[in-house]
Amino acid sequence: MLGVTWTDPDARVTGRVEVRTRSLTTGKWSQWLELDGDSGQGENGAARGGTEPAWVGPSGGVEARVASNGQSSAGLPAGLRLDMVDPGTGNASAIKPAAFAVEETDAPTADPSESAEPQPSISQDTRDPADQAPSAEPPVSESPSASESPSAEPGSPSASATSTTIPAPTPTDTGPSAPPSTMRQPPITSRAGWGADESISPEEPGYLPGAKIKAVVVHHTAESNTYTCAQGPEVVRGIYTYHVKQLGWKDVGYNFLVDKCGTIYEGRKGGVDRPVQGAHAYGFNGETVGISVLGTYTDTTPPQAALLSVARIAAWKLGQYGVDPAGTTTLTAGDAGTSYFRKSWAKGAQLSFPVIHGHRDGYNTQCPGDAFYNQLATIRTLAAGPISGLTVKSFTGTGLSGGKHYTKAGVTVVWSATTPAVLIKQYELLVDGKSVATTAGTSTSAKATLTVGTHTLAVRATHISGKKTTSTSTTVIAETTAPSFSAKPSLSLRNGTVNTSAVPLKLSWKAADSAALREVRLVSPLAKTYGPTTNSASHTAKSATATAWKMTAYDYAGNAASASVSATPVILQETTAVKSGTWTAKSSTSYLDGKSYSSSSKNASLTWTFTGRSAAWTVSRAATSGQAYVYVDGAKAATVDLKSSTTKYRDAIWTKTWSSSAKHTIKVVVVGTSGRPTITTDGLLYLK
Repeated sequence: MLGVTWTDPDARVTGRVEVRTRSLTTGKWSQWLELDGDSGQGENGAARGGTEPAWVGPSGGVEARVASNGQSSAGLPAGLRLDMVDPGTGNASAIKPAAFAVEETDAPTADPSESAEPQPSISQDTRDPADQAPSAEPPVSESPSASESPSAEPGSPSASATSTTIPAPTPTDTGPSAPPSTMRQPPITSRAGWGADESISPEEPGYLPGAKIKAVVVHHTAESNTYTCAQGPEVVRGIYTYHVKQLGWKDVGYNFLVDKCGTIYEGRKGGVDRPVQGAHAYGFNGETVGISVLGTYTDTTPPQAALLSVARIAAWKLGQYGVDPAGTTTLTAGDAGTSYFRKSWAKGAQLSFPVIHGHRDGYNTQCPGDAFYNQLATIRTLAAGPISGLTVKSFTGTGLSGGKHYTKAGVTVVWSATTPAVLIKQYELLVDGKSVATTAGTSTSAKATLTVGTHTLAVRATHISGKKTTSTSTTVIAETTAPSFSAKPSLSLRNGTVNTSAVPLKLSWKAADSAALREVRLVSPLAKTYGPTTNSASHTAKSATATAWKMTAYDYAGNAASASVSATPVILQETTAVKSGTWTAKSSTSYLDGKSYSSSSKNASLTWTFTGRSAAWTVSRAATSGQAYVYVDGAKAATVDLKSSTTKYRDAIWTKTWSSSAKHTIKVVVVGTSGRPTITTDGLLYLK
C-alpha cells in the first residue's frame, strides 16, 4: 500500500497524483493509478496532508508523478513524499523526491512494460539524513517487523497481529453507553481479527459531542480493486498504518470498512456499538459515522455483497438512535466547505443531507465514485425497507381455475422477494387477513390448513426496520365435495375397420362438480386424461373378451369419484344368419374369419338375432358395391349404400345403440341397385 503526503495537513493537491508499481510476480509495471488528491477526512492534530492510500499488491518498484493544474511545480504543496506500507508487518517507509521533472503532457507515457528499465520521475533520496534539511514532520516510527520473529510469516494477518501488536494501555471507559438498536447487528471482524497493531495508536477514542449519530457517510478507499477476499485484512491494516504513521492521525479514519466480498471490519476503536467520532468527513465528523468500501468505484459498481454489508451496518447504527435510513437530516458544518457539486457553506451553517449520503455531498471529492454514488438509493432502500419484490410464486396442494385456487384443506404457499434474506426479519402467512404461520426471513414457504369455504391468502414480510410489505391476495376455495358422474360411463360400437383384436368402440360419460371439475381420467384398460368438457372418446377392444372400462373424475381441490362399465364385443359371422335368396360364399384373408357372403339378388336377406345394447353391420366395399335395406326388430331403419371409391374390408358401416341391453333382430336386404346390385357382408357385431 502506498500514498503521497505533504507537509501542510490543510493543503490540497489541485492537480493529479499518479503512481505505478512493478509487480513482484510478473516484473511488469502497472498502468498509472490516479490517487484522490486529498484524503478529506479532517483529523484534528494531523501531522501531514495526503492522498487516499492505494492498495497495489506485492511490488518491488514504484514510480510517482504529481502534475499541478499549472505548468510548474509552484502549485504543488511543499514536502511531497511517497509513503509505502507493508501491511503484513505494519512497517512504513517514506521516500522524498530528489528532484522534480516537468512533463510536457498529462497523457500517460508509453507502456512501461515495453522498456527494459523504467526511468522514474521521482527517485529515492539516498542522501545521509544528517545532510538533509530539517523537517517539521514527525519521524516515522516503525514497529518490529514480522520478519524479525522466527515464527512470523510476513504478510499473514496472524503474523501481523501476533508479532507486531504491542498491547496498548487499557483506556479509561468514560465513553457514552451503547443504546440498543432496532436492527440486528451484522457480523463484524474486530480490530484484533484483522490484526490491528494497537501500540501505534495508544490514544483513547473520542466520541460524538452529542453522543448521537445523525447520518452515515459512505466512502470508497480509491484504490485498486484487484485485492482478493483473503487480502482484505491486509488492505485494512495498510490503511490503518498509513493514517496513523504517515498522516499522523490518532487512529484509522473510518468507523467501519467493508471489502468487496462483504466482510465488515471494525475501524476506529472505541466500541462498534458506540458513537465513536471518526475522521472521514471534514466538517461533519461530529455527527456522522463513516463506512468505506475497499476499492475504487468510479466506473465499477461495488459487488452486491459489499452494498448489502454497507446497508446492514448503516441500518444497525442508525437504528440505535431512531434515525430513518431513507430520511433526511440536518447537520451543522464544523467549518466552511464546498461539495463536489460546487455547493458552498460557511462554518456553523445548517445543511440538509440524506441520512445515508456520499462523501462528495459534504466535501469536494469524487468519493465514493460515480458508480457507487448511483447505488446510494439502493442502499437506503435496503437499510430502511420495506421489502421489495415480494411475490407469491405458487400454491402446492391446490388446483387453479378461473383465477381461483381450490384445495381440500391443506395448502403450501411458496414466495420470493428481491430483498436479501439477511434484511428480512420474518414472513407471515395470512389467511383472511390473520396470521396463521410465521417463518424466518430465510424461508420461502409456509403451510396452512383451511376450513371449508372461500378464503384470501397473502404473505406479509417484515423488514429488519419493522416495515411490513404484504403480497397481493389470492382467492383459495376449500371444498370437500367429490365430483359426480351424471351420466355413467357407457360403451357403444362405432364406425371403423374391424379386427378381431380391435373392435371400434365409443366410450361416453358425463361428469360434473359443485365447484370446478378439473379432468376425467381413464385408468383401465389404458390410461388417458380428458378435459372437463370432454364427454366421449374413441377406443378399440378385443373381441370375445370382457373388458372393464374404469374412470375417475377429479375436481381442482383434489376430490375424486370413480365409475366403470364392462362389455364384451361379439362377432356374429354371416354363416350364423338366417338366409333368404341367393348368397355366394367368398374366401379371403381380408375377411373376418377368412369368409364372407355376397349377393346381387334383389330382396335376398340375412337375419341375426342377439341380446345386447349396441350393434354394427360389417361389410366389404368397392366402387361397384350396391345398396341394402337395414331392418331393426322388423322395422326399416336405414338404406345403406356400400359404394366406395376405394376398396375397404371389414368396414363397420352402420351402427345402432339402445339405452339398455335387450334381445334384438337385425335384417339386411339386397336392394338390387341398377348397374351395381352386389353387396358383400362380413357379419354383424354386437356388445354383450
